[in-house]
Amino acid sequence: MAPSLQISIPTTSEVEEDGKKYTLYHVQLALPIRTHESRKRYSDFTSLHDTLVSQTGAAPPSPLPPKSWLRRTVDNPALTEQRRRGLEAYVRAILDAQDARWRSSTVWRHFLGLPNDASQAKIKQQNDSITDPAAWLDLHRDVKSQLHDARQLLKKRDQAATAQEQHAISATAKAALVRAATGLARLDDALTKIATKTKDEDDGGWGQASRLGEGEIRRRRDMLGLARAETESLETNLKSLVVKPQGSMLSASSGAAAATDSDKRALWGDTPATRSSRRVLGGPAQETDKTRELDNSGVLQLQKRIMGEQEQDVLEIGKAVTRMKEMGIMINEELVVQNEMLGMLDTDVDRVQGKIDIAKKRIKKIN
Repeated sequence: MAPSLQISIPTTSEVEEDGKKYTLYHVQLALPIRTHESRKRYSDFTSLHDTLVSQTGAAPPSPLPPKSWLRRTVDNPALTEQRRRGLEAYVRAILDAQDARWRSSTVWRHFLGLPNDASQAKIKQQNDSITDPAAWLDLHRDVKSQLHDARQLLKKRDQAATAQEQHAISATAKAALVRAATGLARLDDALTKIATKTKDEDDGGWGQASRLGEGEIRRRRDMLGLARAETESLETNLKSLVVKPQGSMLSASSGAAAATDSDKRALWGDTPATRSSRRVLGGPAQETDKTRELDNSGVLQLQKRIMGEQEQDVLEIGKAVTRMKEMGIMINEELVVQNEMLGMLDTDVDRVQGKIDIAKKRIKKIN
């Protein structure tokens, strides 16, 4: 199942069809970068429940809200709300259950509009290469999922309070990046074999589902390039992050930079007894309204205050840049997903067009 998947039924609506009203429940799926909503009737939930029990041999962990024979949800807000809460508890119990047999079934994934696990199982069975273009896309989605997990772990590492937690999170992020790099190597090898198969095979247009055009192959190579660049960026980020000690980084650096009285006397070249109250610096400096009435000690305090304000400004700018970087990464992920969907659509169009052309040729022969 996709990472960070959340499911809810926040609202309902009433629809009239052929003079009969019924209630629709808005099932909302919150994915990492987008939200998907589908509308289901109560009968759809009962069909789902019966099929789950039939396929798995056991009822889901939460019971389905019972059907009311004397009352209807139409024009009954109280009953509608009661059933909505029950259906939401039902689907969330399946999603959160430790036993994954219900949410791994085909009917559950079809009910939510999720991709089928058949291609994922095919990927696991193939250890050396992938020859099916659809399985290639499934493995690419798995690699993107590993990269997303690694990025979230690196963000969580910055917020860890102890060094032990930071080391543990770093190890988990490293494992995710290793799995992603292994998947990229398999994808590269599989794409080379698919491209070779596309050039060698010619079945008269009936095998378009297992062949890719040159444009699609180039697009998939671009997808691999983006994934490699993202992997390298995350690995660099993992190596460059230094484990922070407890407490504020600013206070630690301030403590390390604290100077003793002897260091200050050596810097100014005088002793407390001979120190002058006049302002004596290394060279002539232009006076300002802020420094004209200050002695050396006052100027030093003013400089420290200004430097502290500048450090705070730099930290704020860094936070803003980090937010912009995260937004850019999310936008890039969404574009990759949209490109995958467009590529699948282009492949389907090419396959259907090939079949139409063959059908036209046969019709001409019949005529």
